[in-house]
Amino acid sequence: MIRVRFAPSPTGHLHIGGARTALFNYLFARHNNGKFILRIEDTDRTRSTDEYIETIIEGMKWLKLEWDEGPFRQTDRFAVYKNYVEKLIKEGKAYYCYCSPEELEQRRKDALAQGKSPKYDGRCRNLTKIQNSIPKLIRDKIQKKNPAIRFKMPQEGQTVVDDLIRGKVVFENDQLDDLIIMRSDGTPTYNFTVVVDDVYMDITHVIRGDDHLNNTPKQIHIYKALRHEIPLFAHLPMILGSDKTRLSKRHGATSVMAYKDMGYLPDALVNYLVRLGWSCGDQEVFTREELIKHFSFENVGKSSAVFNPEKLLWLNSQYIIKSNPEELGELVIPFLENAGIIQKGQNIDRKWLSKAIKTLQERAKTLVELANSLRYYIAEDVEYDEKAKTKFLNEKSRDLLIELKDALNALSDFSALELEKVFKFIVEKHGIKLGALAQPVRVAMTGGTESPGIFEVLEILGKEKTLKRLDKAVKAITGGN
Repeated sequence: MIRVRFAPSPTGHLHIGGARTALFNYLFARHNNGKFILRIEDTDRTRSTDEYIETIIEGMKWLKLEWDEGPFRQTDRFAVYKNYVEKLIKEGKAYYCYCSPEELEQRRKDALAQGKSPKYDGRCRNLTKIQNSIPKLIRDKIQKKNPAIRFKMPQEGQTVVDDLIRGKVVFENDQLDDLIIMRSDGTPTYNFTVVVDDVYMDITHVIRGDDHLNNTPKQIHIYKALRHEIPLFAHLPMILGSDKTRLSKRHGATSVMAYKDMGYLPDALVNYLVRLGWSCGDQEVFTREELIKHFSFENVGKSSAVFNPEKLLWLNSQYIIKSNPEELGELVIPFLENAGIIQKGQNIDRKWLSKAIKTLQERAKTLVELANSLRYYIAEDVEYDEKAKTKFLNEKSRDLLIELKDALNALSDFSALELEKVFKFIVEKHGIKLGALAQPVRVAMTGGTESPGIFEVLEILGKEKTLKRLDKAVKAITGGN
């Protein structure tokens, strides 16, 4: 069975690049009826926090990337790593290193000054058998140092990575460092814990960003040393900003939850992320089921993808247009609260809200925009745009608004259909175009010159609020307000 994992480091929020990696793992697992595992790689104690773990999990849940196992935490598994380290020591595949950080740094500088590779020079690798036979406690006491533990890399030949995206990538073994797998303080390092966890969890495919490609040959030799089958690798090209540099905060929001706060829909973000490097013909918009059905690495490009905020915004608008108004109503309520349009916890008629949303969803690109568009429907009063007020709420429209108010006051059926009849009667009576009446009414109802169809707007506002706003508009013209 195919088993994949998403293994974020909780040193920050779940960002766009990490979310795409999680998504590709998720889709590959679902497409192949495999297992998707969430593993938190939190061995970096100085930077990892529980808060970041919570936000990563929150982001995964918001994107609806359900995992089958986990979340596992590496800090719960130190005893497992220690056992594997001791096993490698006994088998002569790892060794104690007594070099201090200061010594290592000086040697690194010297190597660079001489034009040599700054990798570890292997001096502790060549301790004599007698030195290595001294019990560790005695040796530590004599040396007065706590040793780190290094893995013995092969020093000849090549390591070949048959990558599912990049194809064959060759590394020269003499360029590989004898990496530290256990620090002197007893904590394991990234490249070692990753492999141990993959072995322990029977991971069959490692799908991650191509910034990890250089770690792959090192990890392959650790897999071999642990006598475990090497998983298949797929390294995803990185995501670039519009200036073709690595995506960062200066290109806009990169945190997944920031996009939630900006009013994006999770399915829209998922759709956009999968298209950053993957394609299926010319299709742009996919359902979750379609993504699972069609996903494969054969259609993942080798080139870096460029993040386009405008494209994401367009895609989000398409999802809003196609969304069920009732579902949008539930999603938009927190945004109405945040904007102060309704009070937190305020009861609002969901049926009425979905009816109002239906008139606006083709115009809104985000839930933030949708919430702000709903303001004139929900508020008791509106403020006029000064230019709109000057142009449409004047003596020319005053008598028309009074006549309309009287006609609407007598109306028992306040539906869009009946409202249209009233408008049509007044327009034909005075021999004017519909806009001569509709635009002043629109400004009176919404404060501006743009809105959905005026008859739908009035129906949703209701008779009482409509009459109240017409009265206010007439007073504003005559100087009474």
